[in-house]
Order: sequence, then C-alpha cells, then structure tokens
Amino acid sequence: MEISKKLTVGEVVKENYKTAQIFDRNNIDFCCGGGITLEKACEKANIDIATLLPELEAVVLANDPDSKYISSMQLNELCDYIEKRHHSYVNDNIPFLSEKLNKLCSVHGENHPELFKVREMFETAAGNLAAHMQKEELDLFPYIRKLVKFKNGGNPGLPEFGGIDAPIQDMLNEHQAEGERFFEIAALTSNYTCPPDACNTYRITYQTLNDFEQDLHRHIHLENNILFLKALALEKEIISKN
Repeated sequence: MEISKKLTVGEVVKENYKTAQIFDRNNIDFCCGGGITLEKACEKANIDIATLLPELEAVVLANDPDSKYISSMQLNELCDYIEKRHHSYVNDNIPFLSEKLNKLCSVHGENHPELFKVREMFETAAGNLAAHMQKEELDLFPYIRKLVKFKNGGNPGLPEFGGIDAPIQDMLNEHQAEGERFFEIAALTSNYTCPPDACNTYRITYQTLNDFEQDLHRHIHLENNILFLKALALEKEIISKN
C-alpha cells in the first residue's frame, strides 16, 4: 500500500494496526475518527503531514499478519471474532473494574476526589457498552450474517429495522460517545498515571483501565473501519442485483 495524504486514517490502520501507535502519539483519532483523510487529520491535529507520511510508510511496509488475517475474514467470521474477543473482554473486565474503583473511592477518595468522577463515568460507559453490545449481538450482527448467507445463495429476508444504514449509524454515534468518555477518563487520570501514594490496587486498576481503553479503540476500529463499511457495501451489492 502506498501511503498518500488522500487515504483515510482507517484505511491505513486497517492495512497495519501497528500504525495506531503513531496516530495515538500524534493525537489523531484512528477509531471513531478513522473516516477522514490523513491530510484532514493532520490539519486537525496541527501535525506536519510531510513528517508523518514516511513514518507511516515505514510501518506499513513491515508485515502485520494479524491485520492481514482480519482483512481476509468473511463478515460472519469477523462478527464472531468481535463477539468472542472484544465483547467477552468488556463483559469480563467490567465487574473487576467496578469493584476496584469502588475500593479506590473508599480508601483514596478523600485525597484524590477525581476518583469519584472516574467511577461515575466508567459506570455510565459500562451500562452503555452492555446495551450497545446486546443490540449488535441480537440485531445487527445476525443480519450481517444473513447477508453473507444471501451472497452464498441463501435468503436472509428483510431486517425488522428496515435496512442496515440506520442501525450502523446508531452504533457509530454510540462509539463516538464512549470514545469521548474514555478520553475524559484518561484526562482525569493523567493518562492513567498513579499518584505517589498509590497502592498496588491503585496501580492495577489504572493499568486495567488503560488496557480497557486500548481494547475499546481496537474494537471500535474493527467495526467502524472494516465491518460496517464492508456490510454496507455488501447490502448495496445485494440490493442492486435483486
């Protein structure tokens, strides 16, 4: 892939996920904001694109088997992967983080009142993500699987929500909201930097919160920049032929 300023951020990360580290370092949103061109992203972040392009080119030229594997998946396989890898991760880590944040507020809240806001925001995110994933698992992903079956000779029928555009737009809006929420959590915690009086629980909680945010970024990237775009294109292709 030749890196040019007209490529979108999402296209670059899709080619090699290791480029996400470069975008993070330059304050460029690669998951929720992956739909804009490199040129616009650099303008927005006040970054010299002439410096960024060679750095991205060098990383993209290196082999990234994980990105190639994911790009080669059928959409039904990608839905399965997202559920098993990322939905399971969210469900497994929410109870742990909720418990640890409650403990931190109880023990350290007096000296670090920002912990109460972090807990409040995380609990809001946890509830929203649970509802979001349920909608994907019960409605959107099953329909995407039906589209794949239709392409292979089956008949998925029409979805109750009347097409894929509206539910995908809902998912995009919800991704944006949670991405912004974790941006605020990161700011409140100085990018998950523990204070000098932090105990082991403090350090483990902040590290897990950081890991949770990084997993969410990749989760959103897989949906926004790969799954949703391919699903929209597949539905359009099927409609045009029928």
